[in-house]
Order: sequence, then C-alpha cells, then structure tokens
Amino acid sequence: MEIIIVGLGLIGGSIAKALKQNTSHRVLGMDINEDVLLDACSCRAIDGKATVSDLERADLVYLSIYPEEIVEFVRQYGSRLKHGCILTDTCGIKGEVCSAMERIAQEAGHVPYEFVAGHPMAGKEQSGFYASDPSIFVGASYILVPGKALPDAVDAVETLARQMGFGRVVRVTAQEHDRNIAYTSQVPHALACAYVLSPRCRQHQGFSAGSYRDVSRVANINAALWTRLFLDNRQCLVEELEELLGNLKLFRDVVEQADEKELEQLLSKAAQIKREVG
Repeated sequence: MEIIIVGLGLIGGSIAKALKQNTSHRVLGMDINEDVLLDACSCRAIDGKATVSDLERADLVYLSIYPEEIVEFVRQYGSRLKHGCILTDTCGIKGEVCSAMERIAQEAGHVPYEFVAGHPMAGKEQSGFYASDPSIFVGASYILVPGKALPDAVDAVETLARQMGFGRVVRVTAQEHDRNIAYTSQVPHALACAYVLSPRCRQHQGFSAGSYRDVSRVANINAALWTRLFLDNRQCLVEELEELLGNLKLFRDVVEQADEKELEQLLSKAAQIKREVG
C-alpha cells in the first residue's frame, strides 16, 4: 500500500518507523515542520515527503495530529482522497472526533474514504519526532472505533497495528473509549500534575524512590495537547475526577480520625483489587 502519515510527532514518527521496519509498504510523511520531514527522510523513517497529489493516490492515511486539526484536515482534503482510501486517526479522544467526522459525511452526502478511528495505547514522557521509537508499540494495545466503516477497512487497520508490534487490538464504541480513557489515561495525568504542584516536590531529592517516580512520571506533559484532550472529554473526566476525590476524602478522613481499623480495611480493599486486575 501507499501510506501517508500526517504529523510526525512521537506517535506519527513511531508509526512511520514501525511500518518501515516491519512492512514493505511505501510510507510518506506530512508535517508543518520542514526540519522534521528532512530528519525523517534522512533516517529513512519515511520514503519521502507527501504532497496533495500523493494524498489523492494514498491507500491509507494516518492523521496523527490534534483533534481539531483532524477535522480541519478532513474538511480541506477529505473529498480529494481516492475512493476506498482508509482514513484513520491516533488521537486520545473519540466522541468529539467521531461526531465531527459523521457531520462532515452527512454534509457532503458522500465521502470517498472509510474512516476508522484508532488510538495506539503507547507513549513516553518526551514528545516530538526526536522521541519517536517503534519499540513503544511492542506488546501494547491498539483501540479501534469502527463506527460505520466497512469491515475490510477496519481489518486493514488492525492488521497494520499487529504488524507494528501491538499485542492486543480492542474494538469499542466512541463512548466506551472515552469513558475508559478518562480513567486509565486522563485521570493519571491530572493526578500526576496535581501531585507535583505540592511545594514538597522541589524538596524531594534524597527522600524519593520508586513511589515518587511512578506517581509523578507523566507530569512531564505536553500541556497544549492534554489541555485539548481534557476539555474534549470533560464530562467523562469530571466524573472520574469526582470518583477519585471521593476516594481521597475517605483516606483523608480516616487518617484525620486516626481510625486504624477503617484505614487498614481501605488499604486491604485497594490491594485486593490491584492483585485481581493487575
């Protein structure tokens, strides 16, 4: 296939490298940063820079850009994609994106592409092409939101995910995705950021070990990206934050009251759940 990756940041760059390492597909890239494109060509992460005419010939296009940019890109170039082209994204929220894509299709009456929403569950603290690394995909999960896409298009995206090294592919609705992502991804980022806002954070050297690293790791955050992700999924995130705050209040209250029995029960319950689910 001829594959185009729009946005060669951490995820887009890692997809490009993984595809070049593990498949024989031709991979082209698009990015607003010319230096990134030159670097991607130099290290052979891509076969070349994509043009609009390349988009018209592409078999599959990955949109590895911010949610609002996905919608803008599709409005501008979607009608120019060839019939049967598979269009997929990699962003961390699905309700807003899938709804917008559905509106675009309804307004147009007909679109030539098959849209398969996707979310590779992999990453690291660093961002940008220079941090891209295909090894982050090995054994990770890839989430697909098929929507109204044809089964063959969904299967094609899943096949590429497995070829890139993903160990598990999960198919869900946009609503299921956003509800679960609020808990597994967005709450931990909010928690890590809230944790390091303590004045004790600047004094942690010499007192910290694995626990500090584990809780604070994802606080090294891409603020612009995560602001958008938080707000685009605000209803699910607010509900999960309320759940967390309620549980924290339980711990605060039993500690404040020196209720040893209740505290031990809370800790035991949490430990048991963690042992059961991993």
